[in-house]
Amino acid sequence: MDKRNFVCDYIENNRNIFIDAANAVWGFAEAGMKEYKSAEYLVKVCKDNGFKVTEGVAEIPTAFVAEWGEGHPIIGFLAEYDALPGLSQEGCCNVHKPLDEANTAYGHGCGHHLLGAGAMAGAFGLKEYLEKNNIKGTVRYYGCPGEEYGSGKAFMARAGLFDDVDACFTWHPGDRNEIVTGGSLACYSIFFKFTGKTAHAAGAPHMGRSALDACELMNVGVNYLREHVIPEARMHYAYTDVGGIAPNVVQDHAGLHYFVRAPRVADMMAILERIKDIAKGAALMTGTSVQDITHEALSDFVPNDTLNVMAHKALTEVGLYDLDDADLEMAKSFREAVTDEEVANSVREFKTTYGIDLSGNLFNRQISPLKNIELASKGSTDVGDTSYCTPTVQFHVATQIIGTPGHSWKITGQGTTSYAHKGMLTAGKAMALAGIYALEDPELCKKARIELDSKTNGGYKCPMPADLKPTL
Repeated sequence: MDKRNFVCDYIENNRNIFIDAANAVWGFAEAGMKEYKSAEYLVKVCKDNGFKVTEGVAEIPTAFVAEWGEGHPIIGFLAEYDALPGLSQEGCCNVHKPLDEANTAYGHGCGHHLLGAGAMAGAFGLKEYLEKNNIKGTVRYYGCPGEEYGSGKAFMARAGLFDDVDACFTWHPGDRNEIVTGGSLACYSIFFKFTGKTAHAAGAPHMGRSALDACELMNVGVNYLREHVIPEARMHYAYTDVGGIAPNVVQDHAGLHYFVRAPRVADMMAILERIKDIAKGAALMTGTSVQDITHEALSDFVPNDTLNVMAHKALTEVGLYDLDDADLEMAKSFREAVTDEEVANSVREFKTTYGIDLSGNLFNRQISPLKNIELASKGSTDVGDTSYCTPTVQFHVATQIIGTPGHSWKITGQGTTSYAHKGMLTAGKAMALAGIYALEDPELCKKARIELDSKTNGGYKCPMPADLKPTL
């Protein structure tokens, strides 16, 4: 049996299942950790197609595990389905048309509606292959909430849900076709709340202890710290509380929200401790007290070279989807909404990475060569926590035109186009084929696990406190 043709034919013949799922989740457009309708829809589709589903895992109502088959090898597929605030947009429309007047509604400006449905196509394709050929093994489709907000996979990893998986696959929409060979930044989200003593700022300032001053001093301290950490580290902050609007009152409460990022989770945790010390110093200098409250945390992504070679083979064998006249007409309309600078930036980054010039192209029609990259992403993803638990592969497949800016309404608008759906189905085919190759080659999975253990020093340590509950 031709494995490639089998999964491609199955997914094409059942394309409406996955397109309908993507469009439904696009329409729900729910916040992270609150994707109730999206999870309910995806769970029903899984049950209707023979999967046994466990809902509410890791103490998250919208997290679930759908499973078919029995025994090892166990092949996992990661789904996401959360949206972003302020990014609602009319589908297939190249002019900014939010679906609400206030422009605060959520929209799929990162394409997670496609991600979840594409992973479903991969899982269903592998299940069909095993069932038709009477092959032993287990297929798992993980419903992972809160990638943008909530770090759902980190809580799922902490709960041990990925520990027995032999190989895991996921993907992300974008404007490239590639296997992710580089890491990402681990990220820690933490709040600092300072408490002081109020007083009349003119009449008795000496009686006050300013929490706002403490925040200011903390930020100054962290700014000095930037010179003395690894250059790849990032520290971002925002005020969550400025103590009120009256300058003639000494502020007795004020707060900050910090993101701390680094290429490896161990570096992130070390920097975090230094920031906590700075907060304590700021409190000491101002006569205030400080409380730090962890919100969430996630690990860096650990690429697996062993599985990446096989996954690149699968993506190359599946190939890219065909574009018809309707696709090109729609793409040209969106090119009017994407700036020349955004296109040039994407073209430049791709040329710098792969030496391939995409100038003058609407779409990226290249499957990128497999090239090891030390740090591919300057962002963060909780897929990293999964990758510490089990060998994990991330695909990228183009679902939007070159230069479409991330986390934008322009992604939301392209999220219901036919070429976005074609990209999603292509990702599903490639993941299903890679799943077959992994399942039928236990030695490959064993080698991938040895590689993972060598890179992680033997295991996963969740960066979050053991008693931290998901933010729902």
